[in-house]
Amino acid sequence: MPVKSNELGIEDKLWSAAEKLRGSMDASTYRNVVLGLIFLKYVSDTFEELHAELLASNYPEEAEERDSYDAKNVFWLPSEARWSVIAAAAKTPEVGTTIDKAMAAIERENASVKGVLPKNYASPDLAKENLGEVIDLFSDVQVGNEESRKNDVLGRVYEFFLRKFATNGDGEFYTPRSIVRTLVDMIEPFKGSIYDPCCGSGGMFVQSEEFVREHQGTILDLSVYGQEWNPTTWRLAKMNLAIHGIDNNLGPRNGNTLLNDLHKGERFDFALANPPFNVKDWGAEKVIDDSRWHWGTPYDGNANYAWIEHILSKLTPDGKAGIVLANGSLSTLTSDEKAIRQSLLEDHKVDAIVAMPSQMFYSVSIPVSLWIFDMNQASPNERDRQGETLFIDARELGSMTDRTHREFTRADINEIADTYHAYTGTSKKAYRDVPGFCKAEKLENIKANDYVLTPGRYVGLAAEKQMSEEEFDAEMTKLSGELKKQFDKSDKLQNKILNVLRGIGYGD
Repeated sequence: MPVKSNELGIEDKLWSAAEKLRGSMDASTYRNVVLGLIFLKYVSDTFEELHAELLASNYPEEAEERDSYDAKNVFWLPSEARWSVIAAAAKTPEVGTTIDKAMAAIERENASVKGVLPKNYASPDLAKENLGEVIDLFSDVQVGNEESRKNDVLGRVYEFFLRKFATNGDGEFYTPRSIVRTLVDMIEPFKGSIYDPCCGSGGMFVQSEEFVREHQGTILDLSVYGQEWNPTTWRLAKMNLAIHGIDNNLGPRNGNTLLNDLHKGERFDFALANPPFNVKDWGAEKVIDDSRWHWGTPYDGNANYAWIEHILSKLTPDGKAGIVLANGSLSTLTSDEKAIRQSLLEDHKVDAIVAMPSQMFYSVSIPVSLWIFDMNQASPNERDRQGETLFIDARELGSMTDRTHREFTRADINEIADTYHAYTGTSKKAYRDVPGFCKAEKLENIKANDYVLTPGRYVGLAAEKQMSEEEFDAEMTKLSGELKKQFDKSDKLQNKILNVLRGIGYGD
């Protein structure tokens, strides 16, 4: 019996089937093989849906005309690339070769994915019997028809698989949904161009599309640009955006953004990025005189500030950016980085800092913060915030989904985004400082703190955590008593050690 696309648990069923394919393949190869099958099923379903409509129309001959599909932003599939051919070969030894031919045919007919799709299904590392079982299960799931698109089945399945791969330690390409959605809701990329210089699997763009759709906009109002260094991840991003129907320019190939900007000279309205953390020896000497270093030359010991300056150099005069950075960037006193941070603050570019909870990422445990930059804090459409930076301490938000991972709820994200929009004057809600959570701090006070941007330094203690004088005295009495007990234990241990030393001829 076919599996309904909106049936709960379909993601788990597909994952369980796909796990049979792992065999001796390394994680990244396995990941791309599985995601390639989802891609193939999706483009085939969307093609077949439109194909059936055209056959039933007054002009059935258009069912085999490529222009009919281009007009609907649907991939044109030659006969050998259609899922019916794949399904028919599922129980044959030639199934891998059949899929490879289908992938090659799709690339040949659709320039947007040329050189992108995996074509190693005939590999001896793939057990053909298991591959056939996966294809049989995929055949029972409609991921491309209209009902499925309404229920975002593809998005659900794809996101689920990406998250599972990240959980299993292959997560460098994946920024958790909670983090992406918080950034997107803060900078609100409704319309214009959006850029991600280290785009991974394209999650920033997919979440931006979802945001626009939720606010009754259209993705056609948003132009997508990006770049990715890892060649397999670049292909993954191209595939991800293609199946979400997002036109994009990720450059003609993968490339090192800091050393070889594939979008040189272009400017964008928004930027969203999760750069690799704390990269050393990134090649600073090769671009030492680059015009991007407007606020100071970043040093080779850490690329974090090079990413900041690169991203800001790509923004329009009214542009906004949201960047995920390791917490060390907030307070590093390395002369080069501190000087850049000071320059950015005095140039009124650092609009907000959000301290995030621990355990948000799957592959790293390092604590992170969100940096929000506004190239025009004095925009006539917003409250003039020159000389101010908003600090939000969100470390207590979110809840654990398992022993090792934390996620934000919709309410958590709203609390952060609503606070920021109240601060910028773009919402009806009036901004107010909330002890322990948020504080709009003046530049002179940040300067007095040596330009350190750690939110906890500014937001103070939550009201319920502040003690009365009597409570403080009681707590100090308790702590003093415990400390005295520890000193007593220390003295006794010291005497025992001295007695042992004396017993073997040492000591006084």
